[in-house]
Amino acid sequence: MRVSLSLAAATIALALGSNAFAGPGEDLAAAQKCSKCHTATTTKKGPSWASVADKYKGKADASDKLFTYLKTGGKMSDGDDHKKVEAADADIKALVAVVLASK
Repeated sequence: MRVSLSLAAATIALALGSNAFAGPGEDLAAAQKCSKCHTATTTKKGPSWASVADKYKGKADASDKLFTYLKTGGKMSDGDDHKKVEAADADIKALVAVVLASK
């Protein structure tokens, strides 16, 4: 009985705690130190991810544009250069998905 209860408690804890693990997009954002210039909801040196998501909302080519922008680097609207993100394409696409899902 004690083993069953412990096993059930561990299973529930694991299921509820699984949201604490970051996905590849969040991992890449941390590795590339995106938070130095961006936050999820407020403007810092760069725009918030939520404002980027709002800007591209409803645009079919949003993912492709942001992927290319991050993959190659480029000029931002304020004239600063955004650094090129050095990562696997799948990880950059995961980061783009995180940004576009921001609210």
